[in-house]
Amino acid sequence: MATQLLSLGINVDCYPVLDILFDGADKVIGDRAFGRDPQKITDLARAATEGLLSCGVIPIIKHIPGHGRADVDSHKDLPIVKTALSELKETDFIPFKNLSDLPCAMTAHVIYEDIDPKKCATISSKVIKKIIRKEIGFNGVLFSDDVTMKALKSGSAKNATEALKAGCDLVIHCNAPLKEREEVLLATKKYMINSDSWIWSKFKGRSIPREIDHDKLYAWLLSVVDGY
Repeated sequence: MATQLLSLGINVDCYPVLDILFDGADKVIGDRAFGRDPQKITDLARAATEGLLSCGVIPIIKHIPGHGRADVDSHKDLPIVKTALSELKETDFIPFKNLSDLPCAMTAHVIYEDIDPKKCATISSKVIKKIIRKEIGFNGVLFSDDVTMKALKSGSAKNATEALKAGCDLVIHCNAPLKEREEVLLATKKYMINSDSWIWSKFKGRSIPREIDHDKLYAWLLSVVDGY
């Protein structure tokens, strides 16, 4: 994956997903999840991030602090999780806590009623400061999920400013015409980071990409999945 991305000039990847697969949840996470067990997810996600990093691509773990219980697709509507904080600490948060040393993470457009019943994680200073930064211990660059998604009820410009005010370091803005992008840039101008050197430091430690024999790798993958 990393070498394919690098061949296109892409050196940051919004991957892997650390969300837990839960029965009864919306299928938006589905087979993007590594499984149902937090430790298994930790091990597989760690391997995935090491693979990306070894080839010079920075991973962004997502969707912190956990999207697996979402009852609706956050691209379409706002999910609400009613699970107690004590249970979230013992399940959903674990993979993110175990990989909190990684350089980048992306927020979840999900309301956690027991933490902040009014605002989803992306625009909630309570979730970002008390849970993501303190409880989980993530101190890297925090990206918002896409501010055009329907879970966020305002326009992209307001969504972006609210995410930055809540504690996100960078905003992801996808699938929008140039005029809307200009509006977002103008709206967020006063929230620009005074010193972004610490952010750049997270991206400067890339490994030198190594050569990969894609034909050999593809043949190996076919042999592994044969019969599944």
